[in-house]
Amino acid sequence: MIIINSIQQLKDQLLLFRKQKKSIGFVPTMGALHQGHLSLIENALKECDLVICSIFVNPTQFNDLNDLDKYPRTIEKDAQMLKKAGCDVLFAPEVNEIYTEQELELKRQKVEDTSWTEGKQVDFGSLDKVMEGAQRPGHFNGVAQVVSKLFRIVEPQKAYFGQKDFQQLAIIRTMVKQLEMPIEIVACPIIREENGLAMSSRNERLTKEERKRAGFIFETLAKMKKLKNNTSIAELKTFVEAQLKTESLIKLEYFEIADAETLQSISDLEQAKSAVACIALKIGEVRLIDNILL
Repeated sequence: MIIINSIQQLKDQLLLFRKQKKSIGFVPTMGALHQGHLSLIENALKECDLVICSIFVNPTQFNDLNDLDKYPRTIEKDAQMLKKAGCDVLFAPEVNEIYTEQELELKRQKVEDTSWTEGKQVDFGSLDKVMEGAQRPGHFNGVAQVVSKLFRIVEPQKAYFGQKDFQQLAIIRTMVKQLEMPIEIVACPIIREENGLAMSSRNERLTKEERKRAGFIFETLAKMKKLKNNTSIAELKTFVEAQLKTESLIKLEYFEIADAETLQSISDLEQAKSAVACIALKIGEVRLIDNILL
């Protein structure tokens, strides 16, 4: 596996690959890798000649600077995992390789930066205003900003994302369509720990007891799904909220049942071709998200 830190070096390497007519799969991450990330690498290896993984803790998508500081950084361990998984290239740039000082200053001033659209109009409609967008203003602008930059650097045929970040997936698909990027976005299933907890880099911040009890999140979602055919959405929401109140470590931020395409809340499952139940909560000091398709 080749490890690259500069954009120019990566572009030079990519040029060699393209001359060999190699198809490129891309897995953008923020590091602290786990089996969920490795499943993305595995899927990319099945469909592409070469796989590139980026590790970059993106400062523009964090609303809370303390959260940014606490985000786990395990680059040496991550590199070993990627090499073992068969990844071809690890792109691990520093912040000043991706962002100008002006872009970072706009983030510090909480001014929304649209320079990443390169003059094109990108409208997420209501996708970035509900759930995570409502809880974390500016978050998805930061996500779209860094992903668009990485896509322009790597220019992959396919890019792989986990379904755990369901709303992020919808945002990226919309961005790619509106910016007319010739990239196929591939969604991969959520990988879970033995107790059902969705794998996440943030899980490393949980205590052993918190991690054990966090299995209650998916247990509750799975029970709710079994009730969906004979229970109204209002009653499903009440059920989930009541269940989570029985677990003292969990503090619920939101639970929504929404149209899987528009992410707008629905009051009846008949309102959508497919629906998704999305949840965000804190267990101890760690914020977690999860979802289940209905």
